Amino acid sequence: MVRLPLTPEEVERGQRLGALLRHARGDRSMLHTALDARVSPETLRKIESGRVATPAFSTIAAIADVLGLSLDAVWAEINRAEINKAEVDRPVRAIEPTDPRRHAPERLAS
Repeated sequence: MVRLPLTPEEVERGQRLGALLRHARGDRSMLHTALDARVSPETLRKIESGRVATPAFSTIAAIADVLGLSLDAVWAEINRAEINKAEVDRPVRAIEPTDPRRHAPERLAS
């Protein structure tokens, strides 16, 4: 199976992932972090440097667990720039006049 080249967005996401993991690791050694996550130190080094932009889910889950990161936090952080870009690129919709009765509270029959 031939793997397609990564898009610029995937490369950027991989770089953000690596930066997040490096930051979360702090002063903890790469060797101990990798061994605790049951991945090779070389794999962790490649992920942290952005050379592996799309690592396996199980690898990221194991590293995140060792570093005390939730997968939700990891996902939010690595997709942050894409979300911001989508908000900027979203077309602005004009506000349409509405029928004032539409938003009036409904009266319940007693």
